[in-house]
Amino acid sequence: MANDGTTAATGDGTATGSGDTARSLELLWGGGERPSRGPKPGLTLDRIVTAAVAVADAEGLSAVSMRRLSTELGTGTMSLYRYVPGKAELLDLMLDRVLGEPLPAPREEAAEAAGTDRTDATGPGAPDWRAAVDTMARSYLDNLRRHPWLLKINQARTVLGPSALRGLELALGGLRGMGLRDPELIGVIITVNSFVEGLARTQADAAEAVRQTGLSDEEFWDRQRPYLERAMLSGAYPMMATMAEDTFSADFDHFEFGLRRLIAGFEALVRERAEAETTA
Repeated sequence: MANDGTTAATGDGTATGSGDTARSLELLWGGGERPSRGPKPGLTLDRIVTAAVAVADAEGLSAVSMRRLSTELGTGTMSLYRYVPGKAELLDLMLDRVLGEPLPAPREEAAEAAGTDRTDATGPGAPDWRAAVDTMARSYLDNLRRHPWLLKINQARTVLGPSALRGLELALGGLRGMGLRDPELIGVIITVNSFVEGLARTQADAAEAVRQTGLSDEEFWDRQRPYLERAMLSGAYPMMATMAEDTFSADFDHFEFGLRRLIAGFEALVRERAEAETTA
């Protein structure tokens, strides 16, 4: 790691669990919030993580360094190292911080939008898992929009802190009415999060393309229009040539479409399992 904390063990500082895992766990679970001594009593681990998240939100993860944070907090760089070893461990703390942000309340119309009744495999009184899936997807999308730097992080080895575990506990609690096996419940969470992350990354990449090129989406596609029109008239692309004019309209909500299809697919599996138990 560089002396200023700008580079983690992976070389670019974008992989969780790439630093001192034992130290990250101590910090996440309350094993070392405050050093025994330090020149700035007002400095806390919470302030450091809050500042790091704010910088990442505003300028991206690459802008986060121990040197930059010392400027933001008005302290010496070495003072920060009394609280956190470096950027790799700081990234673990940042991730747990944003994962712990409050979840929105489930939407009342979530189950109705799925086109199904509210009967779950575990019977009356069980949480409506459709609303839970709906809330899970929307909250994750909101989180990625608030913190687009999350899309740049390799979370293959996430150091699990209290916020991450609390989020997983809430998600599993909302899905228990599905009546699926435990690995399948985790599969539901992974499927939903992967769908949301894919859409969020596409949206973030589109916004980044505008910033980098200075061209709006309309201007970009207008430049291609003459070539695409000739291609459609060539007869080489009969399927695309007969598609409706609004096929690629920005008004079509791909998030709503995909989420409804995911919920419908899960519903079919839940119904299949319930029927199998009935006939067993």
